[in-house]
Amino acid sequence: MAGVAAGSRVVVAQAALWLLVALLAVRQAAAVLRTPRGERLTDLETWIGEGGVLHVTGSLYDADPATGRPGFTGTPFSGLVLKPLTRSAEQALGVAWTFSTLLLVVVLGLVVARALPGPVSRRTSMLAAPVAISLFMLSLPVRNAFTLGQTSIIPVLLVLLGCFAVKGEQRSGVLIGLGAALQPAMLLFAPLLWFTGRQRAAASAWVTFAACTLLAWAAMPGDSLTYWVHHLAGAGLGGSADSLANQSLHGALLRLGIEGPPEIALLLALGATVAVVGLRRAVRYARDGQLLLAVAVTGCVAVAVSPTAWQHQLLWVLLAVVGRVGRRASDRPVWPVVVVLVMSLKPTMLLPNIEAIQLFARNGPLIAALAAACVVPFLPRTSEVWARPLPAVYVEPVSARWARVPLAPFWRRVTTRPNLVLELLVIRVVYSAYSEVRASVDGSRGTAEKHGDWVLAAERFLGIDIEHWANRTVTEIGWLEETFNFYYTSFHFIVPLAILGVLYARRPGDYRWARSSIGFATLLALLGFWLFPLAPPRLMPGMGFVDTVHGPQDFSQPDYGAMTEVTNQYAAMPSLHFGWSLWCGVVVVVLAPKLWMKLLGLVHPTMTVFAIVATANHWVLDAVGGAAVVAAGFGLTYALSGPRRTLVPETASVREYAEGSARQAAQVSAGEAHAQVSVRAPAEKSAHEAAHAHAREAGHEPAAVGAVAAGGGSVAWTERPLPPDEDPVSRD
Repeated sequence: MAGVAAGSRVVVAQAALWLLVALLAVRQAAAVLRTPRGERLTDLETWIGEGGVLHVTGSLYDADPATGRPGFTGTPFSGLVLKPLTRSAEQALGVAWTFSTLLLVVVLGLVVARALPGPVSRRTSMLAAPVAISLFMLSLPVRNAFTLGQTSIIPVLLVLLGCFAVKGEQRSGVLIGLGAALQPAMLLFAPLLWFTGRQRAAASAWVTFAACTLLAWAAMPGDSLTYWVHHLAGAGLGGSADSLANQSLHGALLRLGIEGPPEIALLLALGATVAVVGLRRAVRYARDGQLLLAVAVTGCVAVAVSPTAWQHQLLWVLLAVVGRVGRRASDRPVWPVVVVLVMSLKPTMLLPNIEAIQLFARNGPLIAALAAACVVPFLPRTSEVWARPLPAVYVEPVSARWARVPLAPFWRRVTTRPNLVLELLVIRVVYSAYSEVRASVDGSRGTAEKHGDWVLAAERFLGIDIEHWANRTVTEIGWLEETFNFYYTSFHFIVPLAILGVLYARRPGDYRWARSSIGFATLLALLGFWLFPLAPPRLMPGMGFVDTVHGPQDFSQPDYGAMTEVTNQYAAMPSLHFGWSLWCGVVVVVLAPKLWMKLLGLVHPTMTVFAIVATANHWVLDAVGGAAVVAAGFGLTYALSGPRRTLVPETASVREYAEGSARQAAQVSAGEAHAQVSVRAPAEKSAHEAAHAHAREAGHEPAAVGAVAAGGGSVAWTERPLPPDEDPVSRD
């Protein structure tokens, strides 16, 4: 029955994922077709539209400054292939091009799903195709190909079809050679074929590429001379080579200010190094049975060494997610998540807006390509942890007061801390998404001021309208005004991040609980900003409030410093300034071991509530709203995952338990170990349930005694919080 239930869940998940694919496809097609003419399929329009470069006489690569028409950027063979499309009806061609691109993305996902290195479980085989197609749809390369009307998906698909779909080395080489005729960097796949024993396919690829190039040379000798000689295989065509859109080594060196002969020499040296190291790694992975990873690594090499690698040509980087990295199960998601985020989000969402760090964010796709080609230690299939990584160590939550809690039993408690890189990246992305949503919430001035009148009326009715008195009092005392201004602008982020950092280092089990609660509170606050845009006291005209932080304001053209353009000034209810500070106070009070620490933890929310009211940035009821969303955040965390406390081993350290569990998981591959665990599990479960029932009959919380294999012995369980010094990986 358990197998049937698991199979049903997989079928439901597959249906949901295919529905997501359909929705993404409809959304993408609608986004392109609804874009005004002249703004959609701009590259295709430049090529084959009225007055496009494929229509006019003369060279394809001559730009026309008078009309603003750029020159052609593809190979002469690409121009030869696209030339017949100029006879098509423009409107019909735009529709056909959009839906053809959708079809190519679907085929691409199906090919990738079939090419996954084995052994592949039934669940993976059923879910791989819709997951791959969804990731492609969300990625920047595919979105740009849709918007611009680019052909960049075609060379990638030709190479994948040549490697995985067609039979016969000669046919395989022909497809790869066609891809190279469209994008010359695809020629790097010929050495991969040669050194993996497919010499006939490599030779066929070279012959096909040469034949297509010579055909274009015969038809367009002047353009071929321009492309292959004057521009060195397209270098310098299209946009400026030093623009952020060019994610190649050449573009990165130009952005660093290196030009002329030094740049060329350095580019040749770096390009040769990346090509040699990357191709050697690709050959090794191909011989290991990971041909899809080998193809992805080779594609990443092509991205790096190509003179220009525009954003719509970076699909190879996304394919590198198929590589497995990390011995522990908790480390496995890091590489794929990093790649997906880099290839799907704007650079400003990945890293803070600090110039030294933004250098990495702006070159994110190139760095990911270089890492995949030369650095990332992908596991071989012969590794003992290839199929069975060292498992995370789970502990059971204590019994809740309500029978249905936790509502999400799959939300299992982990004793070890999460991967730091993954955690920081996810927190940054979630906060960036929160900031963008908050800034995009429609809060018109009239509605926000009307809501401000409502809030002030409610406070007067309750007798808590102290904002005007607090604001005037603070402005009359210079040092007090400076103190609250500094506190308001400085501690909002520092204190929560410091607490999360301490919990991550010393209390990883509690870190997950605390992080989830503040995350839920922030999401609920976004709902409040959307439903109830509210003008803070400083933005209420005619009431005499003084904006102590930003100074007097012209409401028609307000100036709030660096935050003027990036945040919604009417997102005041609830106050996350107070909400986050209250979260800090609750966490410190609950977890701090000493009374003076608990009392100190209450200082921050107390100072914050005075600061937000005295500086005229919030109403008193905004603080009440902040407290409400924080309470709801803790409540949701409790309801979904159960109480904070967990059941941990009593007679053995958690570290020993973790190591024993890891050893046991490594032994499961042996048949006798698997059978032993299967026979013993029901008895252990029955004993565990009996202990819980006996404890409940006695009228107290269960002590929950059970037998657990840990390093070959049994361990008694008792109810107590996870000690900070017994973290399984704190000393790793």
